[in-house]
Amino acid sequence: MEVAPQADPPVCRILDYGKYKYQQEKRKKKAKKKSVNTIKEVRLSYRIGEHDFEVKVRKICKFLKEGYRVKLSLRFKGREMIYQEQGKKILERASKEIEEVGKAETSPSISRRVVEQYLVPKLDK
Repeated sequence: MEVAPQADPPVCRILDYGKYKYQQEKRKKKAKKKSVNTIKEVRLSYRIGEHDFEVKVRKICKFLKEGYRVKLSLRFKGREMIYQEQGKKILERASKEIEEVGKAETSPSISRRVVEQYLVPKLDK
């Protein structure tokens, strides 16, 4: 295997290919384990109180700072379905509150009895 092709003369090394492949796989698994791609879910209600809303927003900010994607969901039961627009407004308000640490990946979408929205952490460069 070539170690330093830019050197003059190029530097090569003899190695066990099976061992090399094993080490490469191990590195990939370790990198995959470290990459955070899980989703944290935070459930809200359309009747949520002001303080409860603030607590949920702080929890969302904590998750985003840790690098997780966050799924905001708002479920409706029975006759609550007529308040879907109110639920959408709550999710939009939550996404505005967390603009410093994250951004909305999707706009609030209604599917059956659930309004949901995905938030992703902001990448600092």
